[in-house]
Amino acid sequence: MNELQKVFNYQDQQVRTVVKDGEPWFVAKDVCDVLGITDARKSVNLLDEDERNSIPVTDSLGRNQETFIINEPGLYSLILRSRKPEAKQFKRWITHEVIPTIRKTGGYVVNDDLFIQTYLPFADDQTKLLFSATLETVRKQNEVISEMKPKAEEHDRFISATNVQTLEQVAKSIGIGRNKLTTFLRTIGVFVRKEGSPVPYQRYINEGYFKVKQSPSRYYGVNFVQTYVTAKGVSFIDRKLEEYGGARAVNALRMKEIEHIA
Repeated sequence: MNELQKVFNYQDQQVRTVVKDGEPWFVAKDVCDVLGITDARKSVNLLDEDERNSIPVTDSLGRNQETFIINEPGLYSLILRSRKPEAKQFKRWITHEVIPTIRKTGGYVVNDDLFIQTYLPFADDQTKLLFSATLETVRKQNEVISEMKPKAEEHDRFISATNVQTLEQVAKSIGIGRNKLTTFLRTIGVFVRKEGSPVPYQRYINEGYFKVKQSPSRYYGVNFVQTYVTAKGVSFIDRKLEEYGGARAVNALRMKEIEHIA
């Protein structure tokens, strides 16, 4: 499938991806195989239209085919449907390694030989050897950097905050009601109400978790405030929810219980 540009390895299974409009999309069948979802077509059809797509590919016999691909919100929706205990670990691998690395470098392969065969299939042996040595040098330099900086700084360095989502989109992707999510974030001191809208404190904006846009309102002579969540912010919210049992546990609470969760 020569149109599938990136090959990822999760344990002993491949997850193929493409980069579409600067964002990663995942081959639905590969994701479903990892998550133990047997009917990939049915699961993909349950996603919203903006969470799924298809691309033309050429199989090993030279035939033109189409395969379903899903974006990041669609991926999280499938993860929430999986009953496999490994689903949470798979989600962490995607959010902490795969997506940040795609946005930083445009590709990710953990095995040097696989990387070379994927991206330099027609290079001569001397070129492959030189490239392999370069990869080893880069890896050693990264190991030194990792030893010098705390994990939190390393995490922040690799995550891009250019992609933003609305609170509604984030709530849906992680499996919690939008109102419950904003109440939770306000209760633990991340959000404050401003002109009737949930707005993050400035320190969380400065850290790159959120972006706030103000626009004039047609009514009452006040500004309309809209909060957006960056890719880095989604990971931050997920970590905060995990401190209180995870998204499902918080979503199961009543609103009054969430207001006193901290």
